[in-house]
Amino acid sequence: MPPPLRCTSSLPSTCAKQLCRAGQSTRSFSTTSQQDQRITRNRRQLFRWLGSQGQNFLNPLNGSTNYLSAYNAQGQLKRVVRAAAEAETKKKKQEGKANEPANSGASEEGELEEGKEFKGEIPPETTSDLTPFPLNKSFVSQPVLSDDLREEIWKRVMQDGKSVRVVSAELGVEMSRVGAVVRLKEVEKEWEQTGRPLAKPYHEAVMSMLPKTPYDPTSRTNAKPHESINDLPVHRKTGTQIFHPTSESRHFTREDAAKVFDERLLPADLRVPHPELAEMHKDYKAGLSQEEREQRQMERDEIAELKRQRAEAKKAKKEAAVKKVDTGRVEFRFTEISVDAAGKDGRGFKGVGWRYGHPHMDRSRGAVKIPTSVE
Repeated sequence: MPPPLRCTSSLPSTCAKQLCRAGQSTRSFSTTSQQDQRITRNRRQLFRWLGSQGQNFLNPLNGSTNYLSAYNAQGQLKRVVRAAAEAETKKKKQEGKANEPANSGASEEGELEEGKEFKGEIPPETTSDLTPFPLNKSFVSQPVLSDDLREEIWKRVMQDGKSVRVVSAELGVEMSRVGAVVRLKEVEKEWEQTGRPLAKPYHEAVMSMLPKTPYDPTSRTNAKPHESINDLPVHRKTGTQIFHPTSESRHFTREDAAKVFDERLLPADLRVPHPELAEMHKDYKAGLSQEEREQRQMERDEIAELKRQRAEAKKAKKEAAVKKVDTGRVEFRFTEISVDAAGKDGRGFKGVGWRYGHPHMDRSRGAVKIPTSVE
């Protein structure tokens, strides 16, 4: 730990006054007096940067990211300079002067001329504007869910009673992310009810530096999807490279490809997170009208809802058959069983202890342990 700074006689008188003065709001960069400081090239470049690009980080833009790669050497937004040049070129074309150089608004070096201002709206960020590290162009800052979009996800799931799959398809957010948003929003609202403090200033500061996916309240579905929601997950059975010979005249489908990897593997159309979107696209490719596609989708939704209700009823019936005794510390669960449930050989899956395995007959007396026939 460095020693505390003390006022000594070895320091110049001007610096000693600045360091020891009580209530001083500003401090110099160095304790060396100005007459002893060398005006180096690096120092000049530092103050030149503070006066040009550095001003953008002292007064950041509202509703936009503020990364180094988004500004040129003069401290101007690159996308604003490009938009000004495109607007000037379009104006020249409309006036029939497309052959003349469009240099009244933006120069050839990629900067706005002095006295010229871009009067239109600031264009949205591009990929080059979302690289926070100038020496690492491969890293691109990915957008996060805005506060309004997260609130809408929680509202549709918890208040409107929609399923996670439906909300994911409507708003363009992956199902796992929808579930995470709902759980975290529940924790947030519980903390607000109990009076626990939230890190609101930290949240606002971080959200102001990141690109966000907005929510359009005028549309039922979000116009800008947040991410791809129907990517095919990689199954461990498909990790092996297989050369499967087949006839050229045979129609080899995805079902056939799944059977090659494993007999019980489902085809790709059924393993995606949203198989209903694949069916809707098939109806669209088949040339069906909008009304016919919606009617088929409603029928598929009714079948899926019926299957879900049957599964819930089966689970509730199984849960009702269990007798529960709560002692306050633990809960005992008793299930009625039958001795005959284990089957004739005692290895039936409904028998008691089946989940823990069954002992082998190697040490039982009188059992024949060698093969008596060759099959």
